Amino acid sequence: MKLNVITLANDQAGEIELSDAVFGIEHIRGDILQRCVTWQLAKRRSGNHKIKTRNEVARTGKKMYKQKGTGGARHGSRKAAQFVGGAKTHGPVVRSHEFSLTKKLRALALRHALSSKAKAGSLVVVDQLALDAPKTAALRTQFEALGLKNALVIAGPEVDANFKLAARNIPLIDVLPDAGLNVYDVLRRDTLVLTRSAVEAIEARFSGEAAETEQKEAA
Repeated sequence: MKLNVITLANDQAGEIELSDAVFGIEHIRGDILQRCVTWQLAKRRSGNHKIKTRNEVARTGKKMYKQKGTGGARHGSRKAAQFVGGAKTHGPVVRSHEFSLTKKLRALALRHALSSKAKAGSLVVVDQLALDAPKTAALRTQFEALGLKNALVIAGPEVDANFKLAARNIPLIDVLPDAGLNVYDVLRRDTLVLTRSAVEAIEARFSGEAAETEQKEAA
């Protein structure tokens, strides 16, 4: 699969051959993408929601009234859940929402996410992303000329300092290094922008795992 390479100035900078094992998957598995996104969002949850149980409520533990002879129900403490100011029953407690997802499935989901962008024509490859000065207005103009209004930018092994400063105030534009590439951010932005070095790093990272998966499926 070939794709044109452009510059920030919207000039042609040649072509690049994309790996079909990473960017050319035809049948996109939505269920795999959903599992990976759910896994990512679950890991992000702090899990610090908490209710007060009976031993944590600051109320007296004295018996309200005698056990029998009142004509009312038998109660032992105002900390019970049925009383105003009392404890809560079966409420949330501090816990982790994280669950496990195999490394191979996460890698497969990322390949499907990348392929979905390529299949939809929402993948842009630029030669490099470096600026002489951190000028947000100038970078916004360049993005508008390229038609980038809602995009995830993978800038390579390291993000150029000036480019990072210029892009951080532009709405709906996310900039990450190669190591930050993830399924959720790829899917939540309309366009995926990769540098040449980012494409090389991604293919080096996932082509071997893709070949192994294909061999197993063929067997």
